[in-house]
Amino acid sequence: MDETEFWELIDGTREAAEGDPEEQADLLVDRLLQLDPDMVLDFARHFEARYNRAYSWNLWGAAWVLLDGASDDAFDFFRCWLIGQGREVYEGGVHEPDSLADLLGDFDEEFDGDGEELGYAADEAYEQLTGTVAPDLGIAPAPSEPEGAPVDFENERALAERYPKLWERFKD
Repeated sequence: MDETEFWELIDGTREAAEGDPEEQADLLVDRLLQLDPDMVLDFARHFEARYNRAYSWNLWGAAWVLLDGASDDAFDFFRCWLIGQGREVYEGGVHEPDSLADLLGDFDEEFDGDGEELGYAADEAYEQLTGTVAPDLGIAPAPSEPEGAPVDFENERALAERYPKLWERFKD
């Protein structure tokens, strides 16, 4: 599976789920079950590489503003959700987190920002296809700490200055 096919699966399931991340995860498992196990592992590698790439203090600060706080787990689930939003939103968010204010359409705090189930879709599909747990993906592990300079999540003034568009849209 190449990068284009990966993003086509993400986009197709997001559109079919009408943006609901839990429904998207269910649809993603269904679509992955139509592939052979090696393709499912390829999908998992693409997902995991993007998940690891999004592990940055700068993006975590943006998630903090968007979600009105983001614990370790909440940021993990946010990164899964961000991948589920498709290539344009994902790349924009990773490169310039404040751009999420422009890239995101309606943001429903009820279910947006949490894509936990998306993170398990490939593992679930692989296990259903093979009856075994997915093997090690053979990619570099996630860094032990987020990339970049730490963000003081408790300093609202600093957050407003660092993420002016997000602050204006989601905090005012």
